[in-house]
Amino acid sequence: LEAALSELKAKADAGELDFNASSEEDIHSFVEAALIEKLGDIGRKLHTGRSRNDQVALDVRMYLKAETHAIMEGLLSLQKVLVEKAHENLDVVMPGYTHLQRAQPVLFAHHLMAYYEMFKRDFERFEDSLKRTDVMPLGSAALAGTTFPLNREYTRELLGFAKVSDNSMDSVSDRDFAMEFISHATICMVHLSRFSEELVLWSSSEFAFITISDAFTTGSSIMPQKKNPDVAELVRGKTGRVVGNLMAMITLMKSLPLAYNRDMQEDKEPLFDMVNTLKACVDIYTRMLPNIAVNVPAMRNAAEKGFLNATDLADYLVVRGMPFREAHSVSGKAVAFALGRKKELHQLTLEDFKTFSQLNEGDIFDFLSTEQMISRRVTHGGTGYENVKLAVEKAREYLNS
Repeated sequence: LEAALSELKAKADAGELDFNASSEEDIHSFVEAALIEKLGDIGRKLHTGRSRNDQVALDVRMYLKAETHAIMEGLLSLQKVLVEKAHENLDVVMPGYTHLQRAQPVLFAHHLMAYYEMFKRDFERFEDSLKRTDVMPLGSAALAGTTFPLNREYTRELLGFAKVSDNSMDSVSDRDFAMEFISHATICMVHLSRFSEELVLWSSSEFAFITISDAFTTGSSIMPQKKNPDVAELVRGKTGRVVGNLMAMITLMKSLPLAYNRDMQEDKEPLFDMVNTLKACVDIYTRMLPNIAVNVPAMRNAAEKGFLNATDLADYLVVRGMPFREAHSVSGKAVAFALGRKKELHQLTLEDFKTFSQLNEGDIFDFLSTEQMISRRVTHGGTGYENVKLAVEKAREYLNS
């Protein structure tokens, strides 16, 4: 029986089996029929102590274990690409945004490392979910276990699972591990979608912060000047698709009584589609990001316009003893004054600053410089030069360990 199964697998691997031409209703019946044809009654012994219910549960878990490991490897590669891009641009300054309004200057590397943190959490979620996927249900049979003295622990060792399931009814009807995977994959796709949105904005003429390689963009069918960020847009669009997969899976399971129900056949399409979609998106981003050119002057120019140093003016006054709320008001008045004269704060004179507070001195101009604003963000996790450099170094060490 074992020799015949090995022979059958070799034929399947060589593409010599036509599953579609078979009248059998599923892959398990197909295999059993092929063995019976070759071995007679010995083939009929294959299904002893088994049910398609525990076999399917086993198959899905084996599949998802392998694919989760593959996705985790892909995420590690994506994180490495992000960290290397950050390392290449450690001193590049850009505006940081809240509400899509320019807020305060940050390092471009700091911005990239924010996505590194997101994908690191995604990796950790998949790593954790493997504990609940890596459980062997075989031996649970249809729902109640079997009368045959099967050694499930021995089977677990042969199949490479971490543990054996503890309840036969739960074993055949549990799809929590699949829902959990799809949930984690959806969060990961949301992260990719957020990144996509920024790449689309940054590559537009209005921002012009980056240029995406021609290999990952397309032209217009009628406008020869266009260079569309199609890869980023497609990834952003596919996020809606995977959110639909999550809803489909949860809705499928929401009111199923114990134990197995044929409804569960519908778990395959959203699960397979989620795996394929996420793997493809992670892979394309891993290949696209190294080929993005950074427009350093455009980023720097944007970071020096729009009163991004208004908070630092308030901080300057706080350091000199003024309560923050009062300093905030003084800074707002200075911004309004500069707006009326079509100037930035750092373009005002010392006399201008003193009209708002006598605490302002000549060192205010250094204090409001872009370099000083970034250098002073020294709290843990801030955008200070040394902070970001250390974060990149730690990430590189972690990823290469």
